[in-house]
Amino acid sequence: MWRLLLAICCAVSLTSCDRAPPSATDTAGSEVSHKITVAFTTQPQSTLVHIALNKGYFSKVGLDVQPLIHSFGKAALQSVLDGKADFATVAETPVVFSVLNGDKIFVIANIESSSKNNAVLARPGAGIVLAADVKGKRVGFTPGTTSDFFLDSFLTAQGLTRQQITPVPLAPGEMQDAMLTQKVDAVSTWNYPLTQIRHLLGAQAVVFYDPQIYTETFNIAAMQDFVRRNPQTVSRFLRALIQAEDIVTRHPEEAQGIMAAAVKIDKELVKEAWNAFNYQVRLDQNLLITLEDETRWAMKKKLTDKTVMPNYSDYIHADSLKAIKPEAVKMNR
Repeated sequence: MWRLLLAICCAVSLTSCDRAPPSATDTAGSEVSHKITVAFTTQPQSTLVHIALNKGYFSKVGLDVQPLIHSFGKAALQSVLDGKADFATVAETPVVFSVLNGDKIFVIANIESSSKNNAVLARPGAGIVLAADVKGKRVGFTPGTTSDFFLDSFLTAQGLTRQQITPVPLAPGEMQDAMLTQKVDAVSTWNYPLTQIRHLLGAQAVVFYDPQIYTETFNIAAMQDFVRRNPQTVSRFLRALIQAEDIVTRHPEEAQGIMAAAVKIDKELVKEAWNAFNYQVRLDQNLLITLEDETRWAMKKKLTDKTVMPNYSDYIHADSLKAIKPEAVKMNR
């Protein structure tokens, strides 16, 4: 009898050994969901996060995402720094100031880039016809953001300095009222406010783009300790964004509809701004170059007391994205 039982046990053991282990895709949905908080924006640059949330991609990879919505990336990053969120969507300019401030953050991916999103918008009747006409005018901007950096780049391209205008610090949500009530003559801003304000001002409004002077990046940032402690969470988060990228590429109309509903704006406005953006989950050399360029700007303008260039490679975590989508990582250092 004991010989028969031994034979049965051996057969069961062999059958178990022959069975292939479940793949990561198979197990993701069966594991207990990991609750995370993601601070992201109503800006078009956060489109991939909005789509991943709407389509249930985070849930499919085992993440229970609690959204924390902000109007711009600097505020979203602050939520991470304050311990209120695990991930943030943010442009590179607030990342620069955060690193210079000594914050231990990682950029784990770029989710959008554009050389046609930032512009200086002048209201009708302000006496601004040519770009150089901003000299002596009141120009609104949002300190510590791409609005701030673009404004200086724009002025430099016109042979002007900030001392030759009257800079007016404004939150993104204050710019529309400031323009309509003529508290400022122009603003340095981004979409969707850029397109919304232009529509409200009418055909006489003047918009100055300059794709040659600046390319923004919008990124996913997190605290370094969180990334090191939660590699699987980071990996799953990136996988969901890559799925969202596929929707943008193959079904742009659906993606535009999702975004319009998510941020409660007209779909035609989303369509109007759509082609200004390149939605890809990646990490490349352009991010490093831009971070260093903006650091030199911040030091020159005395916006920081730091005088030594940080090694930004220490603030970019490429391993997680490289493991999932190696072709998306193109960095020499």
